[in-house]
Amino acid sequence: RVDPGCNVGRAGQQEEEGRERSLSQKVLLDWVNDVLVEDRIIVKQLEEDLYDGQVLQKQLKLADHKLNVAEVTQSEIGQKQKLQTVLDAVLDLLRPHGWALRWSVDSIHGKNLVAILHLLIALATHFRAPIRLPEHVSVQVVVVRKREGLVHSSHPLSRPLLACLAERDAFDTLFDHAPDKLNLVKKFADGVYLVLLMGLLEDYFVPLHNFYLTPESFDQKVHNVSFAFELMLDGGLRRPKARPEDVVNLDLKSTLRVLYNLFTKYKNVE
Repeated sequence: RVDPGCNVGRAGQQEEEGRERSLSQKVLLDWVNDVLVEDRIIVKQLEEDLYDGQVLQKQLKLADHKLNVAEVTQSEIGQKQKLQTVLDAVLDLLRPHGWALRWSVDSIHGKNLVAILHLLIALATHFRAPIRLPEHVSVQVVVVRKREGLVHSSHPLSRPLLACLAERDAFDTLFDHAPDKLNLVKKFADGVYLVLLMGLLEDYFVPLHNFYLTPESFDQKVHNVSFAFELMLDGGLRRPKARPEDVVNLDLKSTLRVLYNLFTKYKNVE
């Protein structure tokens, strides 16, 4: 006997996961198009427009990396050769950071959406794109093989789409159980308090012309947080794992990690 309530709950979870996957695709699609604005290129479908390497090579301009490849290639062999050149350049960017590569020439050229999403997530993270992807997104992967003229498929496997980004830590647990008590950290989102706090902790005056005391735009806030991170480096702290954009975007866990690093070093300062 099957409890219908279980089916409803599972269906609701699957529907929510579907919405988050769609949101992830939209966020990445918007980022790709933002990068391509100057090239007057508009990508409408990730799997249809990125498979041959033509658009992917444009993303590498973020690293001031210009590839010597043909602009337009019609043959499949030529497309794969071009795509191989692009992915080799991507590998050169990501290899020092220990990325687990979850794509290949065949999977990208075969319009495998999962592989393309993994690739774009890696690039967006490497280039510190000002975007925020939904957490805990997974995709259902079904492997289909043809043997002796018959098609055989395996049971669907759930693979986390963002597993390559970061492991869960104590701050994830804290956020899960007490999100309503963490709104205080939003006061640090514009970077002003972070800059002033570093001056107090290190006992120096921060010249007002180095940051925006009353930031109005997103870029000004990012400047403030980035400047605060530089002050932290000067103070002997490690560079925060969080991105300035995450703090400005009111990502509470990222802000908490930054504040905890400060607490760890300066907790005994009078």
